[in-house]
Amino acid sequence: MEQVTYWIVRFLNADTLPVAVAYPRSTEHVSGIARICHKWKVPIIPFSGGSSVEGHVSAPFGGVSIDFAYMDRIVKVNKEDMDVVVRPSVCWTDLNQELAKQGTGLWFPIDPVLADGSVVKTRRRPRKCSAGYNLNGLIVGSEGTLRIVTEATLKLAAVPDHFSVAVVPFDDLRGAVSAAADIIRRGVQVAAVELMDETQMRLVSEGGATRPRVWKETPTLFLKFSGTKGPVDDNIKTVREIMKPYGPLAFEFARDEHEQKMPWSARKESLYSLLAMREDGEEMWNTDVAVPLSRLADIIEDSKAHAASLGLKACVKGHIGDSNFHENITYNKADPKEAEKAKIAVKTMVKRALEIEGTCAG
Repeated sequence: MEQVTYWIVRFLNADTLPVAVAYPRSTEHVSGIARICHKWKVPIIPFSGGSSVEGHVSAPFGGVSIDFAYMDRIVKVNKEDMDVVVRPSVCWTDLNQELAKQGTGLWFPIDPVLADGSVVKTRRRPRKCSAGYNLNGLIVGSEGTLRIVTEATLKLAAVPDHFSVAVVPFDDLRGAVSAAADIIRRGVQVAAVELMDETQMRLVSEGGATRPRVWKETPTLFLKFSGTKGPVDDNIKTVREIMKPYGPLAFEFARDEHEQKMPWSARKESLYSLLAMREDGEEMWNTDVAVPLSRLADIIEDSKAHAASLGLKACVKGHIGDSNFHENITYNKADPKEAEKAKIAVKTMVKRALEIEGTCAG
């Protein structure tokens, strides 16, 4: 979980609110709330860190919001078995700080409450389990609509020996996206590949969250490499060669741990910078589509151009490694014509994604 409640409350712009908010402190409390809501057919909206920016924690039909703010305990770290048991509101940064003492990182499995209030465990603790249905995948993918998770067992992995982070600005968006796609197609082991366009880079610099660093106002890739030193160095060398035909303006490496965190801080702060710099009356529509890798550059360019043709302010960031991107469209909600233009821009982008065998939500 990532705690971003302060901003999400100001970002959702929900037309309706829950009729009540419950603050359980145990699985038994959640089970009791669920039984009552089930009996009276009252909708339930689980709320943890509020990190969703696309309405998952809004309450379109009223109902009860179950806020897990008090269920934020790390229950048990099993170092020898490489797993950890946590409550649903544990912040991942707090968990990482605790796990740093153990020299581990993390991956995910779960303890959900059903809609009628009964409590189930979805699988056993072994790292591999093929018995029965993959309920974990189903429950995580349901985003709180099928089950309420009150406790999760997370798999842990050893922290890599060596990290390296690169910032690679480009003259144009297509070059950046195409370079990233080529790296992925060739199977180079890169831990993360993130994209921010020129507008995002400018707003992060202006917002001051990463001072004293000022970023080039051009489309930029952030790459993270991890593993043992030899393979990491080899992968960096390979990536440099792959990128050459696409016109990178630089290949800047972090020199220490602080500089390694800076690019990811910029990526993380990009949304908050956009929110903070809205003018009075402006709202933001955050989109999220994913398409086949070969069509990613096309849809990003087309979507930005279409928003601009409608007179809308829009910028792009993307999880290019997953062939997924977000277009943030800013508009005046009080102006019916401008609000309609924003709706047209989003619908057109989703339609394009579906036409090329993509999805409306990455």
